[in-house]
Amino acid sequence: MPEAHYLIEPDQLEAIHDNSNIVIVDCCKPGQYRQAHIPGALHIDYASMVKNEKPVMGLLPDDENFSGLLSSLGIHRRSLIVAYDDEGGGCAARFVWTLQVYGHETAVILNGGLHSWANEGHPLSNETPAAQLSSHYHVNKTHHHTASRAYIQTHLDDKNICLLDARSPAEYSGEKKLAERGGHIPGAINFEWTAAMNQQNNLRRLPADILQAQLDKRGITKDREIICYCQSHHRSAYSWLILKSLGYENVLGYPGSWSEWGNRSDTSVEKGGGPVISPISA
Repeated sequence: MPEAHYLIEPDQLEAIHDNSNIVIVDCCKPGQYRQAHIPGALHIDYASMVKNEKPVMGLLPDDENFSGLLSSLGIHRRSLIVAYDDEGGGCAARFVWTLQVYGHETAVILNGGLHSWANEGHPLSNETPAAQLSSHYHVNKTHHHTASRAYIQTHLDDKNICLLDARSPAEYSGEKKLAERGGHIPGAINFEWTAAMNQQNNLRRLPADILQAQLDKRGITKDREIICYCQSHHRSAYSWLILKSLGYENVLGYPGSWSEWGNRSDTSVEKGGGPVISPISA
């Protein structure tokens, strides 16, 4: 069985590859998909699974658009979806998180993605599968697995909640600014998303005991509600999935993330490890 139902190994996937209920979704860059992909995998563009309202990026798609995407892939309620990408898991995890928000819970990512699959000798193809018949699968957005800006603002002093900032240390400190304001949400703990990857094992998730020790040391513990964010909840979707794979029960993702928080004038911002910077006056 996939670990905690969120990760599947290449050997496991190859063993069940021909199961008619499995839909393999390739979230790699288009050029990579054309060059080589897992046989039978269906490609989707990242833009098809998010909605952007500049400057806010990475919002959840509309019900109609996401239902249309799933239907075009032939996905139905009983489908087991295996998503993978060529970056270690960010795009694939965002797809799985979005599926969960829409109530489709049988979805996992390939541990290590295309790196582990290709580097360990599993078959590749450059053939595009035939177009799928529409499954007419309709899904509706739920409030599960998500945290809004308003929710975060009203819980900044709640010690039972932990904000996990999956961005780079430079973004977290405010040295690198990708929004009107730089810094991080007050009290957030920086745990860059790639810190959970094993660079010596084809970008798989680190062993559970090693990763859990790192998280516990930072106060990202299982007894707290964890809210993951980055610039647009792309990188932090991987953080969300990794925590879920470790058995964390209360983990939320913040769609829009810093592209929303850092571009507003009514949000508190903290730089480095210093004091809170008051909201900008209207």
